[in-house]
Amino acid sequence: MKKNIKITQIRSVINRNAIQKATMKALGLKKIRHYVYVSPNKSIIGMLNNIIHLVKIEIIK
Repeated sequence: MKKNIKITQIRSVINRNAIQKATMKALGLKKIRHYVYVSPNKSIIGMLNNIIHLVKIEIIK
């Protein structure tokens, strides 16, 4: 499956709850300005809804 979403961490996970920290780790985001490419599916979209205020999402065509 083609990876067509770029997720960039723009805010720190310091003072965030454990669920948000675990979600960031599960997506592979480690520090600010780090980015990953993922394929969109229901589980990824659900994870992004949980941390939308900590990341920037770009759709790659």
